[in-house]
Amino acid sequence: MTRPSPAPVLGRHDPLPEGTAKHEAVEAMFDRVAPGYERMNRIISLGLDRRWRRRAIEALDTSTGARVLDLACGTGDLCRDLAAVGCPAVGVDFSAGMLAAAHVSTPLARGDAASLPFQEGAFDGVVCGFALRNFVDLEVVFRECARVLRRGGRFVALDAAVPEHLLMRLGNTVWFRGAVPLLGRLLSRDPSAYRYLPRSTAYLPDTPELVAGLQRAGFGAVTHVVLTGGSVQLLAGTRS
Repeated sequence: MTRPSPAPVLGRHDPLPEGTAKHEAVEAMFDRVAPGYERMNRIISLGLDRRWRRRAIEALDTSTGARVLDLACGTGDLCRDLAAVGCPAVGVDFSAGMLAAAHVSTPLARGDAASLPFQEGAFDGVVCGFALRNFVDLEVVFRECARVLRRGGRFVALDAAVPEHLLMRLGNTVWFRGAVPLLGRLLSRDPSAYRYLPRSTAYLPDTPELVAGLQRAGFGAVTHVVLTGGSVQLLAGTRS
């Protein structure tokens, strides 16, 4: 049985942690929310998370039998979706609680995205669902993804975004900064996690820097699109 992490719960007004403190706080948070994580994802995404994952898999543009790494796999949603389209996945996550709560037939490994336990060129694709903002150093993570991808392999990441359109931004604010923390307080064993969620978008670089960071790591043909009125972003690139 996984022991609870001693890392502190983030308070309502605490500044977002950085560096090692961020790593420890985020790991402990995901350990705590793991048992109800999938149910909360369905609720706070209004069921749209399935559609977003389909778009990510389409953007991978891999053939049946392709080897895909699900980076920060959580409880394995993307692993299951990949298996359903004939792509055997390997999931990796730094949260032991998430891996313990996963119910998948694909291999899972505990590991840090900044130092992946895989050989160079081991995968045809890397997919990452809503985790970019949780990494301590995105530049390092992008380089690791490039290292474990074969040349021509695809990287695809989904994450939250803040809509540019005023009305969409207002709706996004009402839902993610108002309703989501309330739902977390009512339905989750860790309400602080669902206060963290909307705040954590502040960790994400802006679009030009995300694109440039992926290019610096060795990816070409980098694309960035927004989904659901600009509240979700999809970043993709091909290993040069």
